[in-house]
Amino acid sequence: MNNLKRRITLLGGGSWGTALSRLLSENGHQVTVWLRDEEQCRLLSTERVNKKYLPEVRIPENIVFTPDIDEAVKNAEIILIVTPTQMIRGVLRQISPEYKKDKIIVNASKGIEIGTMYLVSDIVKEETSNCIFAALSGPSHAEEVGLSLPTAITIACDNKGVAEEIQDAFMSTYFRVYTNDDVIGAELGGALKNIIALGAGISDGVGYGDNAKAALMNRGIVEIARLGIAMGADVHTFYGLSGIGDLIVTCTSKHSRNWNAGYLIGQGLSKNDAVKKIGMVVEGIPTTYAAYELSKKLNVEMPITTAMYDVLENNADVKETVNKLMLRDKKEEKL
Repeated sequence: MNNLKRRITLLGGGSWGTALSRLLSENGHQVTVWLRDEEQCRLLSTERVNKKYLPEVRIPENIVFTPDIDEAVKNAEIILIVTPTQMIRGVLRQISPEYKKDKIIVNASKGIEIGTMYLVSDIVKEETSNCIFAALSGPSHAEEVGLSLPTAITIACDNKGVAEEIQDAFMSTYFRVYTNDDVIGAELGGALKNIIALGAGISDGVGYGDNAKAALMNRGIVEIARLGIAMGADVHTFYGLSGIGDLIVTCTSKHSRNWNAGYLIGQGLSKNDAVKKIGMVVEGIPTTYAAYELSKKLNVEMPITTAMYDVLENNADVKETVNKLMLRDKKEEKL
């Protein structure tokens, strides 16, 4: 591995930001974390533990926290985005123009912007100048990365040299990074699997069995790939870490906030009450709305996404919705 040490700033300090900042600090990089909340910055700086999001993980002493976004990014070589997708544009607009040009920007969030139906790469292109974008995606619960448990992930960038630089920055004994040049595929896989995870949680909450969840996951990756192909992605990406890998962990793990939110909805809670009980952003909900609009715009058949939209937006009965899915027109098992 390359021993070059970098100046890296994280935008956001939730569970994923905390885990990644610790990893990067352990790798010897100069790490700064920006948080909008000044009091939270003070607490993390003094207590060195993120009690709300990742209480079991000790934060290294050399990580700097600041509420001043320009101060955080002005000397950074790599900016790592770990804020919820729907907030990214607003966060980038807070940065002075001279500090958001000629940088490497890595996105570690997973979602699609509501309204524009933009991927994060599209948002970054609009809100920054001459920056190289990369997407960090794959099966990677913050709770496990924070405890140094073995994890494998993908960095997708259309600049091979930069992809390898980022790979070197993140690689460790417990964090293995593969490179990929399919940015759209990696972004879509990471975003859309949250919709399927919501559905898996609902299925479990209602009391359906393993057969139902396996079918949901399998047909879920099919419609994810279907949309990806329509948007120019490489279908093989969806068989990798940022596709089926991320789908498996998000649909089956107790750490998955999307699965947990779905489970609560399956148990009878409204989507708003489920999110409130989770206490963190559930990316799968806004992504369902954005993906539903994308599927209509591109004329791509996405029956599971459409069903999830109907449940979330129209409070459709889950069992009736499943019956409709099961009784759709017969077809061959193809994309």
